[in-house]
Amino acid sequence: MKLNDILFKVSNGVGWIMLNRPEKLNTFSNHMIEKLYSQLLIWKDDPNIAIIVLEGAGDKAFSAGGDVRQLYDLKDSNIVEYAIEAFTREYRMDMTLHLYPKPILVYMDGYVMGGGVGVSVAGSHRIVTEKTKWAMPETSIGLYPDVGASYFMNKMPGHIGRYLALTSKSINAAEALYTGVADYYIESSRWSELRQAIENKIWNIGSVSEELHDIIAEYSEIPAVDCKIQELEEEINRHFSTESVEEIIEYLQGTAAKGSEWAEKTVNTILSKSPTSLKVTLKQLVNGKKKSLKECFMMELNMSINFMKCHDFFEGVRAVLVDKDRAPRWYPAKLEEVKEEAVDSFFTYSWESSQNPLEDFTI
Repeated sequence: MKLNDILFKVSNGVGWIMLNRPEKLNTFSNHMIEKLYSQLLIWKDDPNIAIIVLEGAGDKAFSAGGDVRQLYDLKDSNIVEYAIEAFTREYRMDMTLHLYPKPILVYMDGYVMGGGVGVSVAGSHRIVTEKTKWAMPETSIGLYPDVGASYFMNKMPGHIGRYLALTSKSINAAEALYTGVADYYIESSRWSELRQAIENKIWNIGSVSEELHDIIAEYSEIPAVDCKIQELEEEINRHFSTESVEEIIEYLQGTAAKGSEWAEKTVNTILSKSPTSLKVTLKQLVNGKKKSLKECFMMELNMSINFMKCHDFFEGVRAVLVDKDRAPRWYPAKLEEVKEEAVDSFFTYSWESSQNPLEDFTI
């Protein structure tokens, strides 16, 4: 464990947080989550802290997600016990960020994925750059998009959230702005200048949110990259409006047969994912539309612990991160072999205390 994998500094009313694991694309270790959560709770009530700034070390990533290899390495030991503690802490931290009483600026340069999305999406002032690559790629490793995705992916326009969740597709800065997971665009070359402007100002609790907006606005601009997700929105809504993965596949195949390259590529991408993950993910998003933020996280905690007993998660991590052969052997291998009762089972868990560990969460 690297003790300096997350750094904290206070200056002129700003709490600076640096994810300091660039060699691992700033993926979150359990240690980092524990330290970050503890510091957020300390600064929440500290009158000397007016705003929080979150950034990632290096020039490749804010954070490429959670370190799922940690979970894989425990698959034959105390995985469930470890996972309950780890996911409960992470989700409490994520909810704390969503409900934080002070502005949180997140600099989302480079890769922003999985657990990195869970942290960044909760910010009040979220900045993307020309290098931003945002994604929830969990279905590619036999998992599902967690860290509050049941909530925030349902806030995206139309059915774009379902499309991104089922395909694991990454989006650029313009698309992040359009889908509502970012607020500002700046060129990465200007971050040091903006950072210095924030550091030079003395911040006091009060109209700090508006003042922070005004400073960022001086550096922000309209991204030059295309917003293809907006151009595809009508097609996405037409194909992903159904609550059945099989029907989504059928609609896409029908459109592909008429010559649509987008539909052909999309259906092939979806069919490469874990059939179990696809069905559970779609049900998750359908259920999440009717739930509060806290209810979504409680549902996801049930799901995450159940996935720790799922073949496809460990097989997906093996294929992508361990052996790296990119040839996962999913079980069941076909969508029609995934029974409805098997899908439903991911959404309930028998807690020892009979109460979900997030039930009593308050900030």
